[in-house]
Amino acid sequence: MKKTLLFLAIAIVFFSSCKSRQYSRNNKQIEKAANKENPNFITYTTLSYIEAFKAVAIEEMNKYGIPASITLAQGISESGSGNSTLAKYANNHFGIKCTSDWKGKAYYKDDDQSNDCFRVYKDARESYKDHSEFLKRKRYSFLFELDKNDYKNWAIGLKTAGYATNPKYADMLIGIIEKYKLNQYDSPESESEKVAREDRVFTEINANIPVDKKKFTPVNVAPKDPPTSAITTAPADGYYVVKQGDTLFKISQLFKLTVDELKALNKMTDNNIKIGQKLLVVK
Repeated sequence: MKKTLLFLAIAIVFFSSCKSRQYSRNNKQIEKAANKENPNFITYTTLSYIEAFKAVAIEEMNKYGIPASITLAQGISESGSGNSTLAKYANNHFGIKCTSDWKGKAYYKDDDQSNDCFRVYKDARESYKDHSEFLKRKRYSFLFELDKNDYKNWAIGLKTAGYATNPKYADMLIGIIEKYKLNQYDSPESESEKVAREDRVFTEINANIPVDKKKFTPVNVAPKDPPTSAITTAPADGYYVVKQGDTLFKISQLFKLTVDELKALNKMTDNNIKIGQKLLVVK
């Protein structure tokens, strides 16, 4: 019995270690791509962050009625004014996690749990747009009945609906808004505009309700491009035998390598492979 428990403990530690390496390798690929896309990342001040993202916040406000001041304040709070690891490498400014319907890439970091799965966006604008989609759900639906310049009740409502566990969350958002005068970007709407906007938004919210749980319940691993268990099941000799339909890219993803790393391991000068060829897949 003691031997069995010891074996199980060792197996759990080994599996956890393998998973951690998979997550780390995944993140390094995301970071490498982000650095290549934006090699001269500029650290934001809160004022420069507001200047950079006020336009998209206003755009989202005019579409859905979420005060631009609320969106900017949440972005400032969640992303450290655009300087957090998630914002820098994943373009994720609101800490939105992976869900079962997420088809994009993922970035893993400790949050509520170890190695929580966060969405990776093509750019920050996508993050802002997804923030609006995240709020267009049943639990936040009552907020869309508010005026789009009623930032105080939006802040209170977000806390009431459980957006954050911080008991001072509403006060914090209001404090950021008033410190930086973010409410200058909010705008009133006429009664007819408000009715038309509510009709449109509530139609979308109601359409979401049947799939609310699937769309918004976080998952541990992103469906499209998660770390796989392939590394833990790599052949004992470290070599993979090429099968029909394989490509270098497919094999590199399977073992969480880049194509360049895979080619370097096998001293390849081109991307040509053939069925039955043995490729080294372990560094």
